[in-house]
Amino acid sequence: MKKTILKLIALQCIIGGLFLLISTPFQSCKPDEPGCDTCNRVVVYKPNIYLYPTEQSQININLSFPYGGKIITSTPYYGNGWIVDVDTSGLINNKYEYLFYESELPDVWQLNEGWVIKRSELNKFFTDNMLRYGFYGREIKDFTDYWIPRLVNSEYYEIYPQESDIINTVIKLGISKPPDNILRLYYVIKGVNNDTNNKINMPIENIQFKRSGFCVTEWGVILK
Repeated sequence: MKKTILKLIALQCIIGGLFLLISTPFQSCKPDEPGCDTCNRVVVYKPNIYLYPTEQSQININLSFPYGGKIITSTPYYGNGWIVDVDTSGLINNKYEYLFYESELPDVWQLNEGWVIKRSELNKFFTDNMLRYGFYGREIKDFTDYWIPRLVNSEYYEIYPQESDIINTVIKLGISKPPDNILRLYYVIKGVNNDTNNKINMPIENIQFKRSGFCVTEWGVILK
């Protein structure tokens, strides 16, 4: 009788172990693989994509996430991709000034180089910084109008630029009519209460964008 009970207990342990193994999700990539972070995921907030073709055009735009990710909201509705009519002023479908989406994806953004900016100086900083990168007019105004009123809970903000080489690794932007020039820039923004500027390396800005021909620009924010 004792042996029978022990056998039943052993069998239950084996079955339980198999169930645990089956129910545990396998990683889609190795933990040390570039771009893979199975534990931490972040939202890229309010990327705006501006399109400036040289002639009235119908353009297909697709987003893909090589290391995993998903679109969580969009305007106009993304579905399986955007198919839009765009005039030379950038007006989309006679209604929108930009394509809007937000996405959730692995946290792979660089935090080695950036700036620490006082809250009262954020508007000037973003205006000047975005202008240097190649944004202009309403693109900058859309950014500052939306984000400056929302960055009010800290005395200082650490700001880490994410340039196209990083963005293209995790969010690929496919455009049916290849742009002559494309500018993609995200900011990782983290509120802090002390000026920690001496702990952050100043970025070497890799500014190569030229506003000529068919241009595409995009900005977005990751909040920490």
